[in-house]
Amino acid sequence: MRPPRVHRLTVADAADRYADMVRAKAATGALAPGTAEVYVRDVLTFAALAGAERVLDDLDGADVDGVLVRFARKPDGRRAGGPAHTGTGARTGARAGVQSAASQARFRRSVSAFFRYAATAGWVQLDPMASVTLRPRERGGLRAERRALTAEQAGGLLDAARELAAAAPRGRADQRTQLRDGLIVLLLVSVGPRVSELTRANVEDFFVNAGVRYWRIFGKGGRTRDVPLPGAVAEVLDAYLASGRRELDRGVEGKALLLSWRGRRLARGDVQGVIDRVLERVEPGRRRGVTPHGLRHTTATHLLAAATDMDAVRRVLGHADLSTLGRYRDELPGELEAAMRVHPLLTGRRTGNGGTRD
Repeated sequence: MRPPRVHRLTVADAADRYADMVRAKAATGALAPGTAEVYVRDVLTFAALAGAERVLDDLDGADVDGVLVRFARKPDGRRAGGPAHTGTGARTGARAGVQSAASQARFRRSVSAFFRYAATAGWVQLDPMASVTLRPRERGGLRAERRALTAEQAGGLLDAARELAAAAPRGRADQRTQLRDGLIVLLLVSVGPRVSELTRANVEDFFVNAGVRYWRIFGKGGRTRDVPLPGAVAEVLDAYLASGRRELDRGVEGKALLLSWRGRRLARGDVQGVIDRVLERVEPGRRRGVTPHGLRHTTATHLLAAATDMDAVRRVLGHADLSTLGRYRDELPGELEAAMRVHPLLTGRRTGNGGTRD
């Protein structure tokens, strides 16, 4: 149904009004802050790519097609200048800086939500998304940048992070972030937080209970979860709090756990650069490029592969429903063979007289 009267707003004005609405929903708790940040960033990007001074109602499916193509070719700032990782899933040549399939799908969802709201608000007569001809990329299997690292690859990354944290020098301004970088990778691999949960963490969110270090993570929908940290990770955290963070602190961000070398709270977009720097220290045979979300997949996959209780994994990752784990459970080479070797119905099967059969 068409609105009775269309407000002929420019793309920029419509994007600004939509961004204000999203921020208001986040302020009232109706929308997670991290989700709101993504929506706002995507709609402002859409406005820039579509033409800020154009009238929103004049855009048709072909115009949106053009925006989607331009976004797909837009350099991915998170990976700019990153190392040329070797192994399966490495990006090479012209593909190295473009938007990933996941980013393109997310951008498309954000634009769709924007136009749905625009149609309801009377900014457009018809939703142009209905006539978009470009279709989302078919999955056809797991994307390399989101597939879980193997145990060998994850071990190489963890070893590099521990070595980086242990060897972090003191004094030089450009090297004070090494202890922080090691801590970031250790937290991502061991706990699997969302990148927004990691960058929003404050010093006061980490506490000790019965001699165990815990991280109180503030997740989606206002839910919190207390996750115990492995001992090796807790040691690096304590070292960072005792020295590394103090060297970075400029008194600007009093509560933030992770600080930039300028003393500001670390931004979401900086985390990929941290992972890439640590990956440079991994030997080529164990190195594969990965995103923060790929490390979340890695945590879930290896916890489940080790027969960890599914509900415990759900609580570590902060999911409301067990069914969500299916999206984070990736296949590992050789895991089916390993499972069958220790089949519970065949291994050490007992005979009728109390003995065992080989």
